Amino acid sequence: MSEQQTAATAADPAAKRSVRDLVRAAVSGWLGTALEFMDYQLYSLAAALVFADLFFSSENPAVAVVAAMATYGVGYVARPVGAFFFARLGDRTGRTKVLFYTILLMGLATTLIGVLPTYDQVGILAPILLVVLRIAQGFGAGAEISGAGVMLAEYAPAKRRGIIASLVALGTNCGTLLASAIWAILLVAYSEDEVIAWAWRIPFIASAVIMLFAIWVRFNLKETPVFEEREDVVDGKALSREETIQLATETNDIRTLEAMQRKPIKAFVIALLLRFGQAGNSGMIQTYLISYITVVLLLDRSIGVNAVIVSSLVAFITVPLSGWLGDRFGRKRMYMVWAVIALIVIVPTMLMISSKDTLQVFVGYVVLHNLAVMSFASLENLTLPEIFGARNRYTYTAMAREIAAIVATGAGPVIAAAWVSAVTGSFIPIVIMLVFFTLCALVASIWMPEVAGRDLTDPRDAI
Repeated sequence: MSEQQTAATAADPAAKRSVRDLVRAAVSGWLGTALEFMDYQLYSLAAALVFADLFFSSENPAVAVVAAMATYGVGYVARPVGAFFFARLGDRTGRTKVLFYTILLMGLATTLIGVLPTYDQVGILAPILLVVLRIAQGFGAGAEISGAGVMLAEYAPAKRRGIIASLVALGTNCGTLLASAIWAILLVAYSEDEVIAWAWRIPFIASAVIMLFAIWVRFNLKETPVFEEREDVVDGKALSREETIQLATETNDIRTLEAMQRKPIKAFVIALLLRFGQAGNSGMIQTYLISYITVVLLLDRSIGVNAVIVSSLVAFITVPLSGWLGDRFGRKRMYMVWAVIALIVIVPTMLMISSKDTLQVFVGYVVLHNLAVMSFASLENLTLPEIFGARNRYTYTAMAREIAAIVATGAGPVIAAAWVSAVTGSFIPIVIMLVFFTLCALVASIWMPEVAGRDLTDPRDAI
């Protein structure tokens, strides 16, 4: 460990919080992320199964399906707007206050979807209300996972940040698996007519239980010790830029004056590339590859779905392991190691998947998903907050995550689908795109400095 890292650890602000405070913060971050991904998985499954019939005119079924999927996409468009709004608020007034607002907004929007009137009941008002709630969901979710990562990074002891912040990534698995399980039970327990008539409302209304528990946990959550120790925070609120410069000049605060003069371009580009690698691979593997297995390889739908479930269960080992290794060997080194390993396994795993043998498809998908997506997800939840200085950490982390997600996760699967179709089903375009996204993360990890154990009260970016 370097002299700078040793000094930062010795003066670790996390020492001012009890183990109970840390546990509450960890549970809060996990619950929020789980609720976020449960909300989106609940809606995505409902959009695919019943919403076209319930909220859109049945005169043209194909158009109704497209409209249902478009409404799903509206939530993603709202995410960067919410990220900018809430993250800036979080940098000014505190992380925990904003995370209370985001969980409340997400949870209420999801619960209210469960009580919406249908198209047959109120006509065009039904899809309008659905769109409004989807926008509210996305607006809150845009700052949720970034805020949870920032909060845990600023709460955790310097030597344990990776393993603790990995809980955020585990929350994504828990939410996705819970939503999938709820819908699977519904489809078994009720007939198709019952699901369409009323049973589809159950998971949305039931999500209020998790929301209320998360709100209770966050209501009494103390502010992060790092935010409280910022030089520009007075009486729980950040000073304006002019006030900060004036105070730093009067107190000869060199770090703050230097931070105010620096441009965050390099730090933001590195964060964007790291996120581009994870988000791009996620879109390709978790979204497009399932379609490829079903539509192009013509395998049974259950194979792709079950592969996702198995891989998500394996990720309960991969995610904390990646976080622990990041604590043990550093973020920079582990990013490079995971990127190189991912590059090595891309072609062999795609060959296994393309063999159409069920066992090979399962093994290939699980290996590729965990090494090229989940290992990065664990590291990025901590690395991105560590890259940025204390004053704008939440804002830059949230914007890097959401901008990269829209570009990579949104456009990647569409490009892949068109490219694979153009080359009559070859998996070569998938390989090329996975290599490209993974190289983004590798280049960024080579460029970035080591940030493990960094003093998070430092207002300067790491680069």
